[in-house]
Amino acid sequence: MARHGGGQGWYGKVLGAALGVTLLAAGGSVWSAQADAVGASSPKAAVSGAPSGDVQRVAVSIVHASDKGARGVNITIDDGPDPEWTPQVLDVLREFGVKATFCMVGTQAQAHPELVKQVVAAGHRLCDHSVSHDTTMDKKSQAYQSQQILDAERMITEASGGVRPMYYRAPGGAFTPYSRTLAASRGMRPLGWNVDTKDFERPGTDAIVATVERELPNGPTLLFHDAGGDRSQTVEALRRILPELKEQGYSFGFPVR
Repeated sequence: MARHGGGQGWYGKVLGAALGVTLLAAGGSVWSAQADAVGASSPKAAVSGAPSGDVQRVAVSIVHASDKGARGVNITIDDGPDPEWTPQVLDVLREFGVKATFCMVGTQAQAHPELVKQVVAAGHRLCDHSVSHDTTMDKKSQAYQSQQILDAERMITEASGGVRPMYYRAPGGAFTPYSRTLAASRGMRPLGWNVDTKDFERPGTDAIVATVERELPNGPTLLFHDAGGDRSQTVEALRRILPELKEQGYSFGFPVR
């Protein structure tokens, strides 16, 4: 899983460092990131004040595998939702009967709750992609990482009407042992990718399709984007890739948890 920089600088560092910030964790309980920054030396300690509720802890390792097995493909869509491009991506997925995992930025989910609900209603899964898509999260404090992950979890859950994200994907792949353990403790499996389609750079539809065809042997999880600028190439690439993969005998599934 190579690091990618899609969206860095577009969202900006919306909330800045989380030191001293009181966080509203999913479930509605309030706890302090300041205690995390000052006194927590491990992910377990950092989340000790977060409500557990019915959250089931999942594995901390970064997942790539598909629940459809060796011939499975996971379509993952990052950085949205976006009012122009997310509906078009949803239309293409619906046309070919494909379910995907949408890795949503917290501020985007909060701004467009109707789109989050559409994603859920269509049978797709949600993924926490942090509050502000800071690709340098792995260089920041544990308190900052907590704020980015837990606030995004809350934003996405509220926007969806109560459906929690099932995965956590670090912006640009900026995972840390701490962030993976924190996400897993909230029931969000850390999610990687095998094929970076480079669609964020808008290399052309043909180039996006060629990247998938060339790199799919590397593994089943494909990375696309539905926000951050003109995503027309992504939409057209999906329109070509999905039926092509079906014809080759692939099935579309979700990352294992």
